[in-house]
Amino acid sequence: MFDTHVNLHAEAFEDDLEEVLTRAREAGIRRFLAICDRFDSYQKVRAIADANSDIWNTVGVHPHHAKDFPDLKVDDLLHAARDPRTVAIGETGLDFHYGYSAEAEQVANFRRHIEAARRSGLPLVVHTREADDLTARILEEEYQNGPFGILLHCYTGGQELADRGLALGAYFSVSGILSFKNARDVRAVISTIPLNRVILETDCPYLAPVPYRGRRNEPAYLPHVADALARLHGKTREDITSICEDNALTLFNKVGI
Repeated sequence: MFDTHVNLHAEAFEDDLEEVLTRAREAGIRRFLAICDRFDSYQKVRAIADANSDIWNTVGVHPHHAKDFPDLKVDDLLHAARDPRTVAIGETGLDFHYGYSAEAEQVANFRRHIEAARRSGLPLVVHTREADDLTARILEEEYQNGPFGILLHCYTGGQELADRGLALGAYFSVSGILSFKNARDVRAVISTIPLNRVILETDCPYLAPVPYRGRRNEPAYLPHVADALARLHGKTREDITSICEDNALTLFNKVGI
């Protein structure tokens, strides 16, 4: 299994990261994608990947932190993208739920990341919350300037954004949210997305799936995300993990096999 979104540099893992990774490997996780959420965290994220042959990383600035990196340049992202362990750009995108960064700052940050994805050939990891229409419009506008790979990660958006994303060839990742009792709307949208466009993630240490909801999330819990997707499609865990791993390796095609 491939956990395509782990925040291993988070404070929650400072004391026991090695034990966390051991449990994950024992649970069948064979690849991890460590996410960079701030440009000044890149070296820490990259060091985790460098120390583990089954971990790769991204480079990017989460929309919450867009205000902190107004001078970030596309070339800064491209320089990191040349590293063999850096396999995606992001996470980036738009998040208007908390408003930690102004809309204009988020949009400018998002467009810089898109340009870096286009020029590097690496897929773009997109975070979007309460910004469906603007996210879709920016992706569509930018795609006209040249194609780039798109992952709408931890997807909880609406049907319209899903449909517009699919028209651009986007992939969608599902997290433990899919197992939450009150996530009926999320399940309804995910059920319409072709399985050849879906991958798995934990987004740990956040969003632990049932039966661990409310605890610190770990990559070892990824099989429970697979189970939620399997129930949705009437398939076995084995079917789902095989399909989603193939999809993830197609999307993140710089990841070694």
